[in-house]
Amino acid sequence: MENAAIADRFDRLADLLEIEGANPFRIRAYRNAAARVRALSRRVADLVNAGEDLSELPDIGRDIAEKIRVLVDTGRLPLLEEVESRTPAELSDIMRIKGLGAKKTAALHEHLGIKSVADLKRAVAEHQVRELSGFGEKTEQLIADALPRLEPAEKRMLLADAEPFAEALVEKLKKLKGVSQVAVAGSYRRRRETVGDLDILATASPKVRVSDQFVKFDEVGQVVSHGETRSTVVLKNGLQVDLRVVPSVSYGAAMVYFTGSKAHNIELRRLAQKRRLKINEYGVFGGDERRAGKTEKQVYDSVGLTWVDPVLRENRGELEAARKGNLPKLVTMRDLRGDLHVHSSAGDGRDSLEAMAGAAAKRGLDYLAVTEHTAGFPAGGGLDAKALSKHMDRIDRLNDGLEGIVLLKSAGVEILEDGSLDLPDELLARLDLTVCAVHAHFGLGRRRQTERLVRAMDNPNFNILAHPSCRLIGRREPVDIDLEIVMKAALERGCYLEVNGQPSRLDLDDNACRMAKELGLKVALCSDAHGTDDLDDLRHALDQARRGWLEKDDVINTRSRTALLKLLRR
Repeated sequence: MENAAIADRFDRLADLLEIEGANPFRIRAYRNAAARVRALSRRVADLVNAGEDLSELPDIGRDIAEKIRVLVDTGRLPLLEEVESRTPAELSDIMRIKGLGAKKTAALHEHLGIKSVADLKRAVAEHQVRELSGFGEKTEQLIADALPRLEPAEKRMLLADAEPFAEALVEKLKKLKGVSQVAVAGSYRRRRETVGDLDILATASPKVRVSDQFVKFDEVGQVVSHGETRSTVVLKNGLQVDLRVVPSVSYGAAMVYFTGSKAHNIELRRLAQKRRLKINEYGVFGGDERRAGKTEKQVYDSVGLTWVDPVLRENRGELEAARKGNLPKLVTMRDLRGDLHVHSSAGDGRDSLEAMAGAAAKRGLDYLAVTEHTAGFPAGGGLDAKALSKHMDRIDRLNDGLEGIVLLKSAGVEILEDGSLDLPDELLARLDLTVCAVHAHFGLGRRRQTERLVRAMDNPNFNILAHPSCRLIGRREPVDIDLEIVMKAALERGCYLEVNGQPSRLDLDDNACRMAKELGLKVALCSDAHGTDDLDDLRHALDQARRGWLEKDDVINTRSRTALLKLLRR
């Protein structure tokens, strides 16, 4: 059982317990455990099989460690089964609808007998929901609008959840004798936020029967098809994987063909036809003569284009830019000097300030902005004015002993319903920067929600708008805002928007990053880490930025600390 599957079980357990109104600390313990498991770089199953004590991990006490061990050994989580026996599991899915949450989901279950998405769909069609206290016609319509999104036509997995499986399969294939090249293509290589399946390409000596060994991998749950050059399997976690074994002379052409979006590939073939060439997964041909195909560069060269980075292959102007030789020089991880949104155990994070600083330094960062939630954070535990003042003093003392990295004094400041910030201006002015966010009142109309954010940016102590759309991929829809107005307001006021790297957020998304670039608005790439392992989520923010054509100068945390602080002054 992979980490993502284990984490999903604990997340569902937490959802159902919250619907039941269980102890909030108990609920948070399961959510923290899920986050910790999901963030681990090693497989929990391997730790269990090696006899390691999971309770030594942060957020994993002895009780949860034992539950994980049982889950790994048996595939069952008895407490979840017990809770599901009295609270239907699908209520967890219903909680994903914007504006419902645990209390309203519980009310639907208790008063209308809702046990599934299908039940809810019938209740909405019969206008039963609007009759419940606290719902009304508007809420019923919001639910009706959201229901189709709970039944996606294509099952997709978060990119970050698919990564461990993709990497494990690639490593296993590379170790097979006679295999020379292996890579994942498709939307995975384009770094889209979700993937529907994995396309793996490999080259091998003719005598090696790669497919025969591939279909026998431990991860495989079902063999859909099996051939000498192509096999399709479904992994035990439900993810479909296609393996194609191609000759080395066609490897580049196959990578181009199976990486680009459908629209990108159609346009590429059109350009080839103008030159009386044919491009397919086997190569580039002029009549019966092979002209190119061994490398991707050869393929693009054959139609007069420079090589196009995989993240750009969406037919959004990249081929024209490649023809003119003005593709963007995309921002890289090496360009990033710091992370401007992290949490520690001083707030709702899992690891200490010292641990976060050390982990960031090991990753080559020069500065780290500590952004604990403030008092208005709806989940509780935020720092009030007195606690934040003490927290800043502690950071100052800690910086005196740190080497190679500086902690910046910041806060995850709550934007209240009226657009005001939840701490006094004189205290906010003492911070190096503020990272301001919405965590409540998601259902305000488009005009009110947009005005709320613009009003917040009117405060001279406002620096960065965190996760601007407030979406949770597959769980919560974005808030309804006029993003262009928000971006223009930020540009006029000297504020910035965040690209949040949490795998379930990735907010701003790639299209919004492109919009920011076109408007001239710079962004901050942040991990929103709640533990040391989460600092690696900075690369997911980077993926969104690169897909949005962002370059080094478009990102504020590519600057030195001195230059950054100067840039943040309003």
